[in-house]
Amino acid sequence: MAFPEIEKTTGGNTVRIKRQLAEQAIGHGAAGRWAEAAETNRKILEFGPEAEAENRLAKSLWEMGELGEAREHYQVALALDPTNRIAERNIERLRVLMSEAGDKTAPPEKAEKAPVAIFVEETGKTGFAMLTDLASPRLLAHVNPGDSVELMAEGNRLFAHANGQLIGIVEPRVAARLLKLLADGNKYSAGITSLGDRDVRIVIREIFQDPRNYGKVSFPTAARSSDLRPYTKGTLLREEELMEEDLEDDEEDEGIQDLDRVLPAEITGEEAFEEETDDLDEA
Repeated sequence: MAFPEIEKTTGGNTVRIKRQLAEQAIGHGAAGRWAEAAETNRKILEFGPEAEAENRLAKSLWEMGELGEAREHYQVALALDPTNRIAERNIERLRVLMSEAGDKTAPPEKAEKAPVAIFVEETGKTGFAMLTDLASPRLLAHVNPGDSVELMAEGNRLFAHANGQLIGIVEPRVAARLLKLLADGNKYSAGITSLGDRDVRIVIREIFQDPRNYGKVSFPTAARSSDLRPYTKGTLLREEELMEEDLEDDEEDEGIQDLDRVLPAEITGEEAFEEETDDLDEA
C-alpha cells in the first residue's frame, strides 16, 4: 500500500495514514512478518511519539531476537504512558531473559496457538489456574501467552505441557476437581493467558462432557462481576490485534529448542474467578 510522504501530510490525512499504517503493521505481525511489522511501526513513529506503536515495534524486535533494542522501545512506551502494563511487564521479562540469553537471540519457531474460543469466558465451562513447580527460565523461553497447553493427568497431579515442554503443574485446588472429571471422560483444552518470570497462568475450557458427568459443572464458582473481562476483545487478544500479536496471537505470540529463543510480549489481565471448592458440586 502506498502512502504520501510524511512531511507532506497534515490534519485529517495524518490521522488516516497513521490508521492505515497501524492496520498494515497489525497485518504483518499477525502473519509473522516481523521485519515488515517493525518497519511499518517505525513509519508511524515518524509522525510523533506513540506508546502503542512503540509496544508493537518492541514486540517485532523481540520476535526477531533483538532483545536489547526491544527493551529500549518498551521503556519508551512506558515513559509515554506510565500506566502501560504491557510495557512494564515486558521490561521485567526481558531483563530476566537477557540476564541468561544476552542482548540478541535467534528468532523463535512458530508455536501451536490455542483456539481463540477457549479464551471466551463461559460460566461453568471456563476456569483459570496458576501453574506450580514451574520449569526453569530456559524452558519457559519455549512458551508464549496464547500458546496451546496440553493437560496430562498422572496420579493425583495434572501436568501442563506447551510446545513439547513440561512447563508446570496445575495448582491443586483446580486439579483435584478436573482429575475426577477427566477420569470419567471429560475433555479440556487450555492456553496460556499470562507468563511472567515467576508465574504462569492458564485458562482451561471444557470441550466435552461425558454422560457420566451429567449435571456436574467443571468450574462451579461464579465469577466476580468486577473481575470479568472478555479475553478475546480485551487483554489476551489486544496485543495480538495490535501486533500479531497470541493471538501475543503472543499475541502474543507466537516451540523453542534452546536458550536462543525468545519470550513474547505479555498480553493478559487479572484473575477472573473466585476460589473453587475441591468437591464436585452438582449444577
